[in-house]
Amino acid sequence: MAGWSYAMARRLIHRLIAGATQTSSTNLACKGCVALALLLVSCGTVPPAGDEGQLAGSPPLYSLIFIIHGDGDYLYHDALGHARKADEDVLSKARSIAVRNPNAEVFIFHEIERRHILFVVPRRDGRAYYYRNGQLRDEKEYWRDQGESRFDPEVRLYQEFAGTQPRPPVRLFFYFGHELPEFNGVPYDASYSERRVSIRDLAEGLGDIAGKSTKFDFVGLATCFGGTPATIGALAPHARYIVASPGNLHLSYFDLEPLAWLHVGSSDADMADFAGHFARNAFEQLVNDVETAVSVVVYDVNHVGNFLDSVAPTYNRTWSATNAATHAPAEYCDCADDSTYARPGMSDGLTVLFRAPQFGRTKNKQQHSGWECRIAK
Repeated sequence: MAGWSYAMARRLIHRLIAGATQTSSTNLACKGCVALALLLVSCGTVPPAGDEGQLAGSPPLYSLIFIIHGDGDYLYHDALGHARKADEDVLSKARSIAVRNPNAEVFIFHEIERRHILFVVPRRDGRAYYYRNGQLRDEKEYWRDQGESRFDPEVRLYQEFAGTQPRPPVRLFFYFGHELPEFNGVPYDASYSERRVSIRDLAEGLGDIAGKSTKFDFVGLATCFGGTPATIGALAPHARYIVASPGNLHLSYFDLEPLAWLHVGSSDADMADFAGHFARNAFEQLVNDVETAVSVVVYDVNHVGNFLDSVAPTYNRTWSATNAATHAPAEYCDCADDSTYARPGMSDGLTVLFRAPQFGRTKNKQQHSGWECRIAK
């Protein structure tokens, strides 16, 4: 069957169907031949009708990597009152994108809560999917506690799936989950209460996947309070453009539809346009879905370094002080609203999309700096 081409099988089917208009005895035999021909098509490795322009062996133009955290409380109720899990919704959307984009290779890692068979035998708590040119090429369950670093298992599977093939010219990374702690780490996974996780762990995983001498062209951070100096500063060495929210992002997360028809080059102008389009699309969806504050920001990493350097010492001291004083926990505010952080050039490299909440004390707020900072209560 290896020598069969998709076009050859289709021609055979058409001939057999044409011959099926003969006598009833001949018709029965022809139906059997048609079934055999369909089986040959289904066993082949060439894409089905509709995807003939992109053969399975064509080099992908884009690499999309998704890490979806589901080992926590992601249950919510939609407008009709139906119970849903946000991480499973994102997984379904990512897999749909992987099938619908024939020009991409797609890696999806779904981190789930550890469960047991008959309450005794532990089951693997991660599922990985690898798509190439719109086809699922590999799928594996894995253990998430195998490695010194938090994202070591995903890095190893990425390297296994990717193999030695050249990486596509445009690479995009997305993380979906709860807010990632900034310093020292705190328990993050429901299955591993003793394991501490921070944004530095994600940054280390990004570096291992991207390669020490390269960066991701685009990073989408779908978490609450992703637009802080510490978080953007941790990810900046591994990304050219970052889209994140300095406030609460809500369970709607980012809209992934723009990824289904990617037509973007790797130049700064191309990536800036794509990041702006992606952010605008996410912002408009969130504005339509929620009444609370909405903020989505594009961070051009090449232009935010001066602000990050200027506030880092103060930001780190504030965190240390509030973390040590457990009776006075820290809270977030717009960095521009605190003279400690308001600096010239803080808007450099930022495209800020903001809508104030429809109620509450900040409902009349007209704009946001794009940065969220920690202050002591």
